[in-house]
Amino acid sequence: MILSEINLYPIKSAAQVRVAEAEVEARGLRGDRRWMLIDEAGQFLTQRKHPHMALIRVRIEANFLMLDAPEMETLVVPYAFERREVREVTVWRDRVPAWILPAAVNDWLSRYLGFGCALVHMGEEQRRGVDPTYGRPEDTVSFADGFPLLLIGEASLADLNTRLAKPVGMNQFRPNLVVAGGEAYAEDGWKRIRVGECEFDIVKPCARCVLTTVDPARGVADPGREPLRTLMAYRNQAGGVMFGQNLIPRRLGLIKAGDGVEVLA
Repeated sequence: MILSEINLYPIKSAAQVRVAEAEVEARGLRGDRRWMLIDEAGQFLTQRKHPHMALIRVRIEANFLMLDAPEMETLVVPYAFERREVREVTVWRDRVPAWILPAAVNDWLSRYLGFGCALVHMGEEQRRGVDPTYGRPEDTVSFADGFPLLLIGEASLADLNTRLAKPVGMNQFRPNLVVAGGEAYAEDGWKRIRVGECEFDIVKPCARCVLTTVDPARGVADPGREPLRTLMAYRNQAGGVMFGQNLIPRRLGLIKAGDGVEVLA
C-alpha cells in the first residue's frame, strides 16, 4: 500500500490544498487547520451551516496564505502579523485561546460570507487537548474537529461509489491521508501504521455528518443528502455513521506522496 494523497485544510471548513509532502507535528500536519473562522460570539463557523465556505480557496506561500472566493479580490493573509488581541473561541465543546487576524482580513471574509466574522490563528503557544478517552494526556490537536489527522482508503471510496447513483470524490470527505491498495474498509481494522518515517495510532472511526453532502466544487449541499444517506444504510455503527479513521501521530517527521504504508498492528 502507498500514500496516494496528502491534503491540508489551512482554514477549517475552507477548501483543501493538496501537497506532495508534509511535516507531521504533534497536533497534525504542519499548517493544517491552524486558522478558523468564528462568528461574533466566538463560535466556530462550518460548512454544515454555511456550505459556500467550501469556495474559499487557499494557496500556501512561504510567508502568507492567499485567499480567493467568487466575486472577491485576492486576499493576502500574512503568517506574521501584529498580535494585538487574543480571544477565547469555541470549537465544539472546547474553549481555546486564539489570535485574531487584522481587520482587513476579517472585513474581506465578512463581505464574502454576508455577516460579521473573524479569522483566528492557533499559535504554537496555544494548546487544545485530544479527548482523553482516545488519547494520552499530552496529545494535542489543531482546530480540527477532534483528532490530528483523518485517513481514508481509496478502496473504501470506490466501494461507496458503487452504491451511489452519482459518484463523489475523495475531497467530499476531507481526509488528510489517502491510502491506495488494500481492501475496502481495511483501515477499520488497523491499530497502528507507519507512513514513511512517521508512525500513527489509529484511535477512532470518524463519525460523518451533513458536511459530507456539500459539493466542494459548487459550495452547495445535496438535496437528497447523499452520500450520507447511502452511508447510513450500511455504515451506521455505535456512535454514528462511520467512514474513515482518526489518527494521532506517535513518531514525527516528513511524509511524501508515494511513501509506503505499513500496518504495524
